[in-house]
Amino acid sequence: MKFPIYLDYASTTPVDQRVYEEMIKYLKYDGIFGNPSSRSHIYGWKAEQAVEKSRKNISNLINSDAREIIFTSGATESNNLAIKGSINFNKTEKLHVISGETEHISVLDTLYNLQENGIELTLLSPNKNGIIHPKRLEEKIKKNTVLVSLMHVNNETGIIQDIESFCKICKSRKILFHVDATQSIGKIPIDVSLIPIDLMSFSSHKIYGPKGVGALFLRRKPPIYFKAQIHGGGQEKNFRSGTLPVHQIVGMGKACAILKDEMNLENKKIKLLRDKFLSGIKEKNNILLNGDPINNIPNILNITFLGIDSKTLIILLKDLAISSGSACSSEKENSSHVLKAMGLNHFLSKSSIRFSIGRFTSKEDISFAINQINNTIKILKENSKY
Repeated sequence: MKFPIYLDYASTTPVDQRVYEEMIKYLKYDGIFGNPSSRSHIYGWKAEQAVEKSRKNISNLINSDAREIIFTSGATESNNLAIKGSINFNKTEKLHVISGETEHISVLDTLYNLQENGIELTLLSPNKNGIIHPKRLEEKIKKNTVLVSLMHVNNETGIIQDIESFCKICKSRKILFHVDATQSIGKIPIDVSLIPIDLMSFSSHKIYGPKGVGALFLRRKPPIYFKAQIHGGGQEKNFRSGTLPVHQIVGMGKACAILKDEMNLENKKIKLLRDKFLSGIKEKNNILLNGDPINNIPNILNITFLGIDSKTLIILLKDLAISSGSACSSEKENSSHVLKAMGLNHFLSKSSIRFSIGRFTSKEDISFAINQINNTIKILKENSKY
């Protein structure tokens, strides 16, 4: 086992060795290091071929046309591009956008910024299990609603939203539908040929690829129109200018190709580890599982340890790499906005920890983690009696 044991895969994943070996070929002088926009020589041609192969690998994972994949620097940029680009293109009147209270901060902050500049914003509240009922979306749609942005899988609780029902509601009213799929890509099957999502964001570093690269799925038929947010050389069909990082794109493409072949088997393994972990923790402790016991992905568990301060527990569990919530919000002192929206009070939220399991987690890792958590909580409870 490698210490500290890594149980924070929802924040980022290590690069798979197979991905790393593929990326190296596109960094060195004796490799394929060219600029894919350099169309006058073989260095550029080969780089462009590598980019297009990766674009195809990514599209294969979600069953899209390769031409519908736009490369970005990550899911945050993809979310900004999808939301701001759509609104700025349509900005001819007072526009209305619908999203959820439990969205990732990169979506919420983008929407708050647009709200300051005149859009009308409605945030849907979830049930206690974190799930937003489709009827709530139907009830909040207005004549001037132009965009609905709802995540597929929550990054703090792992619950799965019913994006298929959301999509049907949006399509029946000719409203654009954007999905933040950062935590669902590679965890559960997504087929955009069956679910007519208009825009979908995701990132490489959540699926054992490199940091600094992501993608935005942009449906071609019917075409989606929006304004670019980064201007310059006109790369990525003028939607996102900037020299493409070939080695990172190749890494993301390879990571997606691996998941295309191995996702089902990997999920079975992770589910067994998740069940073992949860069973071992429940046996010795008074806990609450935050989320839905059925509609969830297998690798994320959000647990409230009743009567235990999560910060204290995390510090004492020095042999485990874990977090209280989203990595994007870990430096903030505020309670989780996700748990708050689900009805948890400040004290319960402050007693909650997110555990996330991944490709390289072993049975031995889980057994060690169970013992460490149970023993540490036992000591804390014994000391609190005096």
